[in-house]
Order: sequence, then C-alpha cells, then structure tokens
Amino acid sequence: MKYDVIIIGAGPGGIFSAYELMNKSSDLKIGVFESGHALDRRKCPIDGDKVKSCVNCKSCSIMSGFGGAGAFSDGKYNITNDFGGTLFEHIGKAKALELMRYVDDINMEFGGAGTKMYTTAGTGLKKLCLQNKLNLLDASVRHLGTDINYIVLENLYARMRGRVDFYFDTPVTDVEVGESTFRISCEGESYECDRCVISVGRSGSKWMEKICEKLSIATKSNRVDIGVRVELPAVIFSHLTDELYESKIVYRTEKFEDRVRTFCMNPYGIVVNENTNGIVTVNGHSYEDANKRTANTNFALLVAKHFSEPFKDSNGYGESIARLSNMLGGGVIVQRFGDLVRGRRSNEKRIEEGLVTPTLAATPGDLSLVLPKRILDGIIEMLYALDKIAPGTANDDTLLYGVEVKFYNMEVDIDDNLESRYPGLYIIGDGSGVTHSLSHASASGVYVARQILEGENIH
Repeated sequence: MKYDVIIIGAGPGGIFSAYELMNKSSDLKIGVFESGHALDRRKCPIDGDKVKSCVNCKSCSIMSGFGGAGAFSDGKYNITNDFGGTLFEHIGKAKALELMRYVDDINMEFGGAGTKMYTTAGTGLKKLCLQNKLNLLDASVRHLGTDINYIVLENLYARMRGRVDFYFDTPVTDVEVGESTFRISCEGESYECDRCVISVGRSGSKWMEKICEKLSIATKSNRVDIGVRVELPAVIFSHLTDELYESKIVYRTEKFEDRVRTFCMNPYGIVVNENTNGIVTVNGHSYEDANKRTANTNFALLVAKHFSEPFKDSNGYGESIARLSNMLGGGVIVQRFGDLVRGRRSNEKRIEEGLVTPTLAATPGDLSLVLPKRILDGIIEMLYALDKIAPGTANDDTLLYGVEVKFYNMEVDIDDNLESRYPGLYIIGDGSGVTHSLSHASASGVYVARQILEGENIH
C-alpha cells in the first residue's frame, strides 16, 4: 500500500503531525503505525489488589499505544524553552513557543477547556528559592491531569480515525530508503510512502539506534537522568503546588557541584510503575478530578549524567542501575528518608507506622545498595535544601522510591527542518533526542507537518 506520509509512532509528536497534515490538507493519504494498543485497550493490569507489581506485558500500556508514554502521565504541557528539550536550537525560540501555544489551543478545543494555566511570572517563590541556593525555572504550565488528558486524546482520535489510517499493535521492523520513496516493514507486510516521519519516543530508543546505524545516520550520546521519586504529605508542598502546580527547581550540590532537579511534580497524586524494555522503574500521575486525589504529593529528584569518550551508552548505564533495583526488590524499592540517612534498610513495620501512606505497593529496601554514592549524596543534599523552602520535606517519614530513570535517545543528526540526511525522512519528538516533553514533542510534530505541506505546496 502506498501513502503520501507514513508516521511511525502515535505519541504526541506523531499525533500532532498527523492532525496538522489532516487538518490542512484533505488530499494527503496518511498512515500511522504504532507498536502499542489503541487508546481504549491501554490498561495496566496492576490494580493494587490482585496484581500488585509489574507482570511484564508484551506491550506496556503505560509506555506504548495511542498517546505514547504521555497518555497516562499527569498531562502537563510546559510552555517554555528553559527545559523540556532543545527544539528551539533548530527552529528558534519564538517559533518553538508559538507552536507550543498552538498545541495548547488544540488541547483546549478537544476537551481541555476549563483546565488551569499556571505561571511562574511574578511569583515571590522565585526569591525564596534563590535565598536558599535553589533556582526556580521560568515556565507556563497547562495542567490537564491524567483524566482530562485521556479525554483530549479520545476526542483527537475520534476526529482523526476516519481520515488517517491507524495500525495498532503493529511494530515497524525496518525502514528502507529508495530513490524517491521510503518502505517500512511490519511482520511480513510492507508499505511505501513519499514522506516518512519517525516519532518513536523514549521507549523506541533501541529501535531508533538500530535504524540510524543501518541507514548511516550520525548520532551522538545524550544523557541519562537517575534518581528517586519522593512522596510526602501534600500540605508540605501546597504553597508551591497551589500557585505553580509544577515547579522545576534546580540545585547545585556543594560537594560535587552536580545539578539536581525536581521533575514531574504530581500534587495529590499517585506513584506508579513504568516498564521500559522489561526494566521496571517508577513515575507519578495525578488527576484533575478532585474525587481521584490523594493526600500525598510526589515528584522526582534527578541527577543528569553526561558521559565523554570512550563511553557512549548512557542509557545502558541507567538500565544497569534499574536492573540492580529490580534484582534487590523484585521491582521498585521504597525507603523512608530517616532510614536512608541512618544507613538502614526500611521494613514494612516502619513504613506502616510512618506519617506517609504509600500510594504504590513497593518493596521496602535500601537505596544505598542501588544508587551510586555521588548520585545519592546529591539527592540527600537536595532534600535538605528543599526543606528550607518547604519545611517537612526532609522528615524521617518522607518516602523515596527507586529508581527513577529518564532515558534519552541518542541525539540524531537532523537539520533545522528536523530532516535527516535523506530528504523526506524526518525524525521528531523524544525519539530524536531533541525533545524531552509533551509540549516540545507535540510542537515538533506540527513543525514537520508544516514543512511537508510547504514542500508539497499544499495550503
């Protein structure tokens, strides 16, 4: 079968690329290929009752499927160039922000209307952070919540499915470059197209690496972020989350001058498992619906590790640490902060007697047996620093779940059109190593769609 455009991956980059192409042209024949399930079939079997831990599904419904890994995340769209990727280095800061706002408008049209836009502009919390050697990054944040984010995706799919061919549970095994066309292979079937957009997300990092090697597309090592997910009573952080919702705070450690940052803050949320290529890590979700809220807030504390020659496999480094955690805990490990600083493993009794009720069934253990000392020292320093702006953060009963690892794709060699060395082959979203967020990935999809439309002289 022949398509004008084939998109590999139905995460935010792929969705917004397909939507923009469909919306601006009625003539283009578009196919979207996704290794995971359709949205209505994306259900994690972990229920906390009968199934308490990851059962290693063939396709992880949290990580793959329509909506990508962001479908069941907190639905936070950060409109900023200060974090979330380096898309602006390719398309310019003004264009990047313009496209992120355009994506926000679409989200509002498809079910997000009424959700709140938070901003750091004019907040006195920035001064409070600076007074305590912390840097609050600037951003506007649209919080959809896991529930509203699902509705937005549902409505987008309903609009698109009649005009875009979606192939779910259809992993692409190969991409071939012809003289003027591209051929993709899927378990015995093959399809041709004039333009190909690859948007495979972070979970497609190994696949992306293999394709780049085969097609001689240059890549360079990116980074890996390693740390823990912190869970504490929501009231401790309420003065931050009520005003800003998502606060990106960066701290430079005194001991090593490493940068530790907060990431993916989930007020009144839950801690969840994530399965990436068979490795179980931890993440967090929260909901817009007040009835689904908990008494806890959770967020990640991450340390970024960049590697120089001769070592190139930053993701492999992160995976080895996550595997060690899985080996010791059978999955995710949880530890009280008080136990960590006293050098003892947590047990069920101490956690049950604590002031924080865990929202994830994890194995009590000792994170010092898993995380490298330098990373763990940085996390402990950061918790004491946060305690100065949110007293109670460094309480003994604060829970730390490990490990949380953010894998970044090798940064793929693409030009300012997000196009590879092969004209018509675009690589976007987190799979390119250029974007690291919902908003940046979505914006990259819109940008490439417009490049394709302009090249086809379709307006």
